[in-house]
Amino acid sequence: MQFSAAQIAQLIAGEVEGEPSVLVHDVSKIEEGRKGTLTFLSNLKYADHLYHTGASIALVGMDFKPARSLPSTLTLIRVADPRIALARLLELKVEGIYERTGVDPMASVHPQATLGREVYVGPFTQVDEGAVLGDGVKVFSNCHIGRGTVIGHRSRIHSNVSIYHDCRIGDRCTIHSGTVIGSDGFGFQEDDQKQWRKLHHVGNVVIEDDVEIGASCTIDRGTMGSTFLRTGVKLDNLIQIAHNVDVGAHTIIISQTGIAGSTRIGRHCRIGGQVGIVGHLRIGDRVSIAAQSGVSTDLQDDSLVQGSPAFDIGPYKRSYVVYRGLPELKRRIDDLEKELAALKDMQER
Repeated sequence: MQFSAAQIAQLIAGEVEGEPSVLVHDVSKIEEGRKGTLTFLSNLKYADHLYHTGASIALVGMDFKPARSLPSTLTLIRVADPRIALARLLELKVEGIYERTGVDPMASVHPQATLGREVYVGPFTQVDEGAVLGDGVKVFSNCHIGRGTVIGHRSRIHSNVSIYHDCRIGDRCTIHSGTVIGSDGFGFQEDDQKQWRKLHHVGNVVIEDDVEIGASCTIDRGTMGSTFLRTGVKLDNLIQIAHNVDVGAHTIIISQTGIAGSTRIGRHCRIGGQVGIVGHLRIGDRVSIAAQSGVSTDLQDDSLVQGSPAFDIGPYKRSYVVYRGLPELKRRIDDLEKELAALKDMQER
């Protein structure tokens, strides 16, 4: 499909500067712009590409001022935030890609499962007894939806996702390929024979509305009760959420992070990649944890921490300056020790 600059501006509350009737059918990176595509500029580091781009339309900020002449073939659409405007346009593009309905003949849907309107179930997917798929849910190939699991309206489950029994998925959620939801947590108890006995997990996972979970994540079910991902949580790929963890609303977690059991994460937190958080902690609201940090104590609201063990980022950076200087400091100490030894030797003579 093609859209004119005028149509796009109307969708994103933008102002056209150039030819309103110019048409685009695709998007492109600013440095790879070509005729018939739309690009954007939000980071001025890339502004130089704009002056020789081949794209037909560029989204720019309201306050953007060209430093020199732009290509005569380029039409600008000025918006409040180019990245947010682009996100809206990409959302519309993706909706078209995934617009499918019906149950594939190679899918298996239990007679006592409930499917809403305009649902899609892909080939080799199994929907078990008592499962409920809300209106507009898309479940792609090779998925398993366990007994009694409920998936809310317009959620999208990509290929090769396994959702165990009795889990709850909210509206407008997206779960990417390879993710497992509702598996047992790591729970074992050593008996008097020094053997590990499994502690079965009889809880579930509750995922609220507008949550997105990346590829190959694992969200363990509660031992008793629930593991929670609250409204608006966003998970990157390769993340482990253990049993009975509660991740607060609108928190974002980057890849390869692991959170141990029963830890509670506050609202609007930002957790970097490869962070490890031990169990039974309380992390406050609006906490930021830098990449590769190890968190072993509770954190108060608005904390900003780094390191392993993690502590306040200001002292951490000052400490790291000292740490980087340790080889030179050791050399100087060695030199001083040699000088002291020489002086001592002279005195003894």
